[in-house]
This record gives sequence, structure tokens and C-alpha cells, in this order.
Amino acid sequence: MFNFILKRTLVIFPTLLAVSFIAFFVIQLQPGSFLDSYLEDPRFSQETVTRIQEQLGLDKPLIVQYGLWVWGIVTRGDFGQSFTANRPVAGLIGERMFWTVEIAALALIFSWLIAIPIGILTAVRRNGVVDGLASFLGYAGLAIPDFLLGLLLIALILSLNGKNVGGLFSNEYIDAPWSFSKLLDHLAHLWLPIIVIGVNHVASLQRQMRANMLDVLNQDYVRTARSKGLQERIVIYRHAVRNAINPLISIAGLSFAELTSGSLIAATVLGLPTIGPFLYDSIKAKDQYVVITLLLLSSLVLMIGNLLADVLLAIVDPRIRYE
Repeated sequence: MFNFILKRTLVIFPTLLAVSFIAFFVIQLQPGSFLDSYLEDPRFSQETVTRIQEQLGLDKPLIVQYGLWVWGIVTRGDFGQSFTANRPVAGLIGERMFWTVEIAALALIFSWLIAIPIGILTAVRRNGVVDGLASFLGYAGLAIPDFLLGLLLIALILSLNGKNVGGLFSNEYIDAPWSFSKLLDHLAHLWLPIIVIGVNHVASLQRQMRANMLDVLNQDYVRTARSKGLQERIVIYRHAVRNAINPLISIAGLSFAELTSGSLIAATVLGLPTIGPFLYDSIKAKDQYVVITLLLLSSLVLMIGNLLADVLLAIVDPRIRYE
């Protein structure tokens, strides 16, 4: 297991280098540049724009810009400066990363806590009323866009004279130091994005768990366990569920990476300070170092999530061994 983890960890670094190289040059393919906003502003002369270009290092060849950026990461841990905010990229992302991980982790936990029991129940009682209702709700959850669900919930809350919609804090707590009342206010705002972002995953996970359970329940070892006179509860949870849940563990890393990136439109509608809207704004502004760093971060989360999923799968299923 140690050798497997070591090999997978060492693969991360060249992969990130390749991602950064491709992302850097793909970003340059979009028309225009960050300096276009200055060129279109009559208050800035050509000489001023040229000076800004030199200060930002945009006058150098692309390969030189990329090399200097990578060298800054390796030697100083410096991911460059944001063109729009004129601040270090790492600091800007760090301000949003905690909230992004918090929402993604809680949405993942929420989706698993809801989807797994429903998937088990609908498989055991297939073709019944519960199965039909769960299938209908699952299709609805897949069909309704998350941003639309967010708008509907916001409208419902406001119609009931609720106030905790939009963002993660009320206005009076945004810049206030942490306290028990601020924590309660945060929790009052947190449930909405968790439901909005997690519902779509509940629908997909529930259907996958149901399909896995139906496949496992027809296996010989399940029939053998029943023929031995074991209680149905033991047959289901000790024998069937343990094997049916393995494929879901394998895709947990992908799910977490997807949730970390977040739904762009839903996060914008809910006013969430996550990296999804930040990435979109940076792409529009052609803030290249912010965009590349965010793409690197998404790749890193994906690879680490997959590695942790493989390790967890080996722990849960003793038949799996990584040599």
C-alpha cells in the first residue's frame, strides 16, 4: 500500500506541470488580453498601457512568462499577482478556499446520507410505491437545474418572511469577529447551498446505489446467506450493502472534485464566496495567473480525491490489494 501511495503521489507533480503548461497556452488563445480594458479607456494613453504591460511582464514571450511563473512557484511558492486585484493569487484563492471546501464536504455528506438509504430501500422494495416515488423524485432532481432550485427555495423563504438567503453571513456579521452568534448565523445560511448543490448528487447516487444493490441481491452468495437462515437485515447490510457500495466509493473522489469546483450559476445565484464565480470572473478579465492556479487547484483536488477513494476502497474491501 505504501508503494502504491508513493507512486501515485509522485505522479501528481508532472501531471500538474503538464496541466499548467497546457492551461497557460490555451488561455492565450482567447481573443484580446487583460490590457484591452486600458486601451479602450480614453484616460489611458498608449505610453501608460505600455508601461503597465512591462510592469505585469506581458511584454515578454509567452514561454518566458510561463517559465518565470513556474520558477516563482518552485523557489518562493509565489503563484503570481492578480492583474485585477493587484494582490497575490494565493491570498485571493485562500480567502475563498475554506468556504468552498466546507460547502463541498457538507454537500457530499448530505448527498450520501440521503442517497444511500434511499437506494437500499428502493432496491429491497423494488417496483413498489416507495420505489416509484423515489424514482420520480430522482428524475426530478436530475432534471431541475441547481440554480433554478436555488431560486425557487429563495422565493419560498422570502414568501415565508425568511431572511437568511444569499451568501454565508448576514450583513452585520460579514466583517465581524467570530462569535457564537456569528456561528449560528452562518449555520442559518449554510443549509440552503448544501441542499441546492447536493440535491443533484442525491438523485444520481440514489439511482446508482439502487442499481448496484439489485445486481448484488441476485448474486449466489446472497442466496446462500439467506438459505443458511440469516436474518434479512443481516443479509442486506452485512453482505449486500458492503459490496454494492464499493463502486460509489470509487467515484467519491470525482464527486468531491466536482463539488469543490461548484456550480457556477448556483453559486452566483446564492451569492457564495467560492472559487466557481471567482474563476468565471477571472476568465472574463483574462487574469491568467488566477485562472491557471485555479485550474491547477482543481486538478490537485481531483487527483488527491481519487487517491483517497482508492485507499478507502482497499480498507473497506479486503479483497482489493494494491501492489
